[in-house]
Amino acid sequence: MKKTIAFICVHNSCRSIMAEGFMKELGSEFFDVYSAGTEEYDSPKPMALEVMTDIGVDMSHAYSKLLKDIPQELDILVTMGCGVECPFVPTKHREDWGLEDPSGGPKSGFEETRDIIKEKVVDLIKRFK
Repeated sequence: MKKTIAFICVHNSCRSIMAEGFMKELGSEFFDVYSAGTEEYDSPKPMALEVMTDIGVDMSHAYSKLLKDIPQELDILVTMGCGVECPFVPTKHREDWGLEDPSGGPKSGFEETRDIIKEKVVDLIKRFK
């Protein structure tokens, strides 16, 4: 049986979208994957999508969502380290990844964040599959 996982950030436009992309690519046989933000935002950051596409990760699914748009009960909830205060979301496991937001910086910052997220997603799959 698959576990339900969500990656949460403030805008769901960069880090949480990248984490969702990696988990869909690498762990979809083990997880039903979602991402969301606590504040409304118009769309994912183009550079976040670009650096994922650069390494062959399909991001055609990506759009910015709110917490109300994902399941209200989760097995795993991961916050990205943006000081986001999630309203109570029932979950069996919660962790924070403490990632810096590369938004507004150079492409290399997005690439570095992407690579850290990939490592963390791979580790999460190993721990929970």
